[in-house]
Amino acid sequence: MPEFFLELLSEEIPAGMQERAAELLYKAVVTEALSALQPSPVNPSMFWGPRRIAIAAHVNAEVPAGEKVERGPRIGAPEAAVQGFLRKHGARPEDLQEEGEYFVLRRRIPGKSATELIAIELPKVLWRFSWPKSMRWGESQFLWVRPLRRIVCLLDGAVVPFALRQGEDDAHGLRASNETEGHRFLAPGAVAVRSAADWQARLYERFVIADAKERRARIAQGLQEAAARRGFALAPDEGLLDEVTGLVEWPVVLIGRIDPAFMDLPPEVMQVSMRMHQRYFALTDASGKPAPAFAFVANTAAPDGGAAIIAGNERVLRARFADARHLWDQDRKVRLESRVEKLKSMVFHAKLGTQYDRAERLKDLAGRIAGTIGADQALAERAGWLAKADLTTGMVGEFPELQGVMGYYYALNDGESPLVARAIRDHYLPKGASDAVPTEPLSIAVALADKIDQLAGFFSIGEAPTGAGDPYALRRAALGVIRIIRENRLPLNLQPIIIGFGYGNKVSSSVVVFILERLFIQLREEGLPYDVVRAAIAASEEADNVLRVVERAKVVANLLGSETGADLLTAYRRAVNILRIEEGRDGRFYEGTPDPRLFQLPEEKNLNDALNEAQEAIAEAAHAERFLDEVRAMASLREPIDAFFAKVTVNAPEPELRHNRLKLLSRIRDTMNRFADFSRIEG
Repeated sequence: MPEFFLELLSEEIPAGMQERAAELLYKAVVTEALSALQPSPVNPSMFWGPRRIAIAAHVNAEVPAGEKVERGPRIGAPEAAVQGFLRKHGARPEDLQEEGEYFVLRRRIPGKSATELIAIELPKVLWRFSWPKSMRWGESQFLWVRPLRRIVCLLDGAVVPFALRQGEDDAHGLRASNETEGHRFLAPGAVAVRSAADWQARLYERFVIADAKERRARIAQGLQEAAARRGFALAPDEGLLDEVTGLVEWPVVLIGRIDPAFMDLPPEVMQVSMRMHQRYFALTDASGKPAPAFAFVANTAAPDGGAAIIAGNERVLRARFADARHLWDQDRKVRLESRVEKLKSMVFHAKLGTQYDRAERLKDLAGRIAGTIGADQALAERAGWLAKADLTTGMVGEFPELQGVMGYYYALNDGESPLVARAIRDHYLPKGASDAVPTEPLSIAVALADKIDQLAGFFSIGEAPTGAGDPYALRRAALGVIRIIRENRLPLNLQPIIIGFGYGNKVSSSVVVFILERLFIQLREEGLPYDVVRAAIAASEEADNVLRVVERAKVVANLLGSETGADLLTAYRRAVNILRIEEGRDGRFYEGTPDPRLFQLPEEKNLNDALNEAQEAIAEAAHAERFLDEVRAMASLREPIDAFFAKVTVNAPEPELRHNRLKLLSRIRDTMNRFADFSRIEG
């Protein structure tokens, strides 16, 4: 199969758009321009970088000839309908055939070479291709993320000739060729290529690493080695590494010095300032503290070894740190406590008040939660009250990523309790799946308060997430609540907290259901079947207790995964099916206690006695949260239930005896449903 290769060379593409654009380009080319070349392309490759996106794949050399069948009007249809069908397809009356009740037009489709097909279809794909942001240049109406400079389009080494110009009125003059360009400064000018492999090799000779994964690996290795040579270590920052990979074609790692005068700034301030403004990497010394140096990646190999580049970047960083120093010094002149009043001018949401209103809610809610998890209530209220105060500081205004972190430093500067300071710092956590959760009781109380207030507040004004979006990050807040509870093993009932905070049953129930939906997804990803989780929740009297729901679901899954559990489920379904049929036939529910005097067979009495013991054991174990004891009680029912169905005819001819045995089946259903709602188990 010949190799198809396409490169689109442009001005600098934003780093965050490159990989996704390469994926979408490949998908568009395959599904549109190459769709007729069956089977689908094989051995696909995608490339992306600061100035280019490219794709390569092996495709068939031609579209084989075939036949296309079009069904026309019904035989006997008005002549106008027949003539309209003929005009639509450019056919004559003698071309029509009669098949069944309809006219049919059979047309021979000639074969077409892949080169011819690509030349026709690919320009259409490029004109329709959509970027998050696009621009025009010159007088053409063609849109691309940045001005497009060259197109390389090859099939089996030969150029696929096409032009971007569409129609006489379009002014775009770019045509496909076999010429690309290397590094803008180190190797300017065009170079011809013959294939994807040749393209990569030619670019490498001209100081361009085309493969993004190779480029990223080289940057990561270069950073680690350069830091190690100076006795430092690289502070992990995968996001920045991804971004820098999209900014350079020929990465050269350099190390600069940080002026000692700025080393007393908070480490987070230094790292964020370097990262956000200059794309610098932070370094640490042997003790894990900030090192007096920084790393960065240049896009060129300078003849002086990078000395001038390093000096220039050191000057820039001194200016950035000087600005940060000014904000740090000015912010500390005002106590955090006095900043709370300024929150009255900061709107949180039009229907939920200001950030000051939120501070009052967090104070109250954090105190309530503290009382249930063993944290100091007064300190929790203090931390909740101060949690949002740093939003008014200059440092957070400049670097919003530092909210909470700066509150921690300013609280310590003001002499607040270290517990309060850490609770302020950690109350946003976890922000993402990779973040740690708070572990100190006080920090847990404030972090849960922040997320529960967010959830309950937006649910109360009808702003629950939809399939179309989640503008207030409520799914993330719910996952944060789940992780904090699970990882700290908190037996916390959520509904009373929300209701006690002033929200009604409707809002409280909606929030709990929303959290449980996120829990369902999380447990399913961990390997627990969705229906098992639903069964465990339905049987729990405390479905708002995340920890107990998780533990009960795991116990139910383990039981059902055993031979005993599978047999019990079969027996349960047999009992429920009989009850459903007979209750539907009789128009009544068979509930209540069966009469032992009507038992005729020992298997009836044995089952009834076993159910009595199991119900008592399950209730006692559930109250004490001894889930394994519940399992043992459930497992004890297997033999008496099996024996009952083996020896007893439920639908006895005597009505009184039949009703009594149906009540016994009802006891099986009710007893097992106390452990888990087995009616929700699928399959």
